[in-house]
Amino acid sequence: MAEIIQKDGTWVFDGDALRLTPGRDKNVSLFRKTLGELVLPLGALAGASFEQGKKAGRLRLRLRDGADPLLHATGGRLTEPNDPYQLIVESDRYGVAEYFVEEVRNALLLDQVPADPVDEYLLPGPSVPLSVSAGDGTATFDGEHIRLEWNWKTEDAKAAAGSRSLPVTDITAVEWHPAAGLENGYLRFTVRNAPTKAPPKYDANSVELWGFKKDPLMALVAAAVQARLPHPAGAGATDVPDARPELPSPAAASAEDDHDALLRRLRELGELHRTGVLTDEEFTMAKQAVLKRM
Repeated sequence: MAEIIQKDGTWVFDGDALRLTPGRDKNVSLFRKTLGELVLPLGALAGASFEQGKKAGRLRLRLRDGADPLLHATGGRLTEPNDPYQLIVESDRYGVAEYFVEEVRNALLLDQVPADPVDEYLLPGPSVPLSVSAGDGTATFDGEHIRLEWNWKTEDAKAAAGSRSLPVTDITAVEWHPAAGLENGYLRFTVRNAPTKAPPKYDANSVELWGFKKDPLMALVAAAVQARLPHPAGAGATDVPDARPELPSPAAASAEDDHDALLRRLRELGELHRTGVLTDEEFTMAKQAVLKRM
């Protein structure tokens, strides 16, 4: 058995599976603490590595493509602090980390685990029931239905539609995007026979996200739903036309459009601050970030 215990978390490998437990240190992200302990069967792994640094190193696990609904739902958009398959290692434990990697690699070789993609999920996804409040709404999933409820910050036209209850059997796709630059993020559900090109701000099947602390938790809802949808590489998957709107790339926008977008963002931040959504500190930091781009 190989084990490494750090402030960032504890990883244990018994030859058949890895148990990843997030640490209780204040620097461990809310996302990882909420996700909780993960158990990875050896067959879900494609590899392991360790990178040394001057003050700390990093253990990394690489999963086989298609093995984890969380990785599929987030599409590589989780930031490093929220990645459950990375572990920060203190410099005095570099030897332990290297031994841990060697043990995992040897087990993969002995069991002849292939590194190619899989056509079924090998992890169950986040446990349910699950409820997350962020951005302009609350998403709740009990394993069978997704319920979307709106708050006082929701756009009037969207809130007028009222709360939504979506059977998971009616969902053909789910996606989560974090806020990036001037673009807000979202959690969006694609409902069978109900395509829409409305932006998340107005889409009654989407929760709009503004880039705050709880936004990543919406990825847990996305992953829990994804785990119950047909695997994209499996026989039960169907080709569904993508009804999502194509958002313009910031890099492709003209300088004039970019300037207008920055001004709009400043007005939005001012309104969020005025209504109490943003604290003074959050407003100041967000405003400075926008002003630096003008």
